[in-house]
Amino acid sequence: MIYLAGDVQGCADALEQLLADIGFSPSRDRLVVLGDLVNRGPANLAVLRRLRELGDAAVCLLGNHDLHTLAVAHGVRALHRNDTLGEILAAPDAAAWVDWLRHRPLAHVEAGWLCVHAGVVPQWDAAQTLALAAEVQACLCGPELEAFLQRMYGNEPARWDDALAGTDRLRFVVNTLTRIRFCRADGTLDFKTKDGAAEAPPGLMPWFEVPGRRSAGEPIAFGHWSTLGLVIEPELMALDTGCVWGGQLSAVRVDGGRQELVQVGCRQAQRPGA
Repeated sequence: MIYLAGDVQGCADALEQLLADIGFSPSRDRLVVLGDLVNRGPANLAVLRRLRELGDAAVCLLGNHDLHTLAVAHGVRALHRNDTLGEILAAPDAAAWVDWLRHRPLAHVEAGWLCVHAGVVPQWDAAQTLALAAEVQACLCGPELEAFLQRMYGNEPARWDDALAGTDRLRFVVNTLTRIRFCRADGTLDFKTKDGAAEAPPGLMPWFEVPGRRSAGEPIAFGHWSTLGLVIEPELMALDTGCVWGGQLSAVRVDGGRQELVQVGCRQAQRPGA
């Protein structure tokens, strides 16, 4: 059985309960976690240990909080007030966990579903999304990791162009795959609005509602957007249901044409945040 799961964000108890409820067996089943493995929750190291224990049975995508963890670990960013990364950074084997994180992908296809943390811009199809994600992953896994992290932050450029190169190209890909919610019809990104889809300011729309987007017709699953709520459609799934904020950890079975939802609550909800 193959399951896609939303943001865990350090909620180890919820992850353990989810695995128990679906009777997950690494020898038989497969789990894709759609990014934001850690941060804001109470047991980040336990989440990493559990997911790594699953070996090849678990594919763990990188989300914005995971990239933030890498940046903090390399001294590129300071800890935010609401971060809960201390136990990872203070662990005797912290370097090994940072190394494990940086080797996770930013996009993946499983059972016909393109899996990303946040979404894609209308100019990309699935093939281009995977190729661009691989470009970023090569930097994360390479010897210039720290230099890449220092250049990764910023909101510009705001619109995709196939001619983008170097830092601008990679930053745009990171922003799209790990941060996008709303954009304009021409694909210009907006990072100010974090509310649900109905609260879109004039001229903006959810990335998956842009008319004529090249990825239309290709099933896409994503997390990141807890205020959007659960979406399960034949070609679109939004699975961040705010576990760490008092909601639920959600997973959907996707093999064999099924869309079977499994949800567990989180007993250690944190204060709402980004």
